[in-house]
Amino acid sequence: MSGSLFVVSAPSGAGKTSLIKALRTELQENVAVAVSHTTRPRRASEKDGDSYYFVDKTAFKELIDADMFIEYAQVFGHYYGTSRQTISEQIARGKDMILEIDWQGALQVRKLYPQAKLIFILPPSLTTLEQRLRNRATDDERSMQKRLAGALTEIAQYRHYDYLIINDDFHRALDQLKTILLSCRLLRDRQECRSRKLIQELETAGC
Repeated sequence: MSGSLFVVSAPSGAGKTSLIKALRTELQENVAVAVSHTTRPRRASEKDGDSYYFVDKTAFKELIDADMFIEYAQVFGHYYGTSRQTISEQIARGKDMILEIDWQGALQVRKLYPQAKLIFILPPSLTTLEQRLRNRATDDERSMQKRLAGALTEIAQYRHYDYLIINDDFHRALDQLKTILLSCRLLRDRQECRSRKLIQELETAGC
């Protein structure tokens, strides 16, 4: 039985990383988050291979040339990309894969995986978004303004997505995200594969 592929996007500060982390804690079994490669500097709280695979631009471009990514994009001057092999292997094992990527990458993934479910997370307001970004205390004012401008560009892309979640209440947004994943596990083809023996028994019972 193959797993499903989910793409989660949001402007910086909308809370997607916290939501995905909480989702994995609640669901645990058969849910995996793809670890992307990036050329941006590693933050003090991050571990290589956990938050991201941190590489330099030369190594990243070599991976592009080797066709190792299902998607990649340049965001705020840094490259981000998702490994093609990792996604294929995990889905084949029946794991639901979550890609936490921007809208450019999401549209690339949709071309390769039309069955992927795209989920967009919005903040309750731009004021709240700015406050969350400033509370991080990781950017100078110039970088902050670039992130806010980028957020407006990102928000405008929500129309390309299948699901829309407004993160005005964390627990409600988490429940909505979880509902999307769990409902996809009830799709007919996945249930037929998971419960094939039972379905065959029920079908033959009336013969």
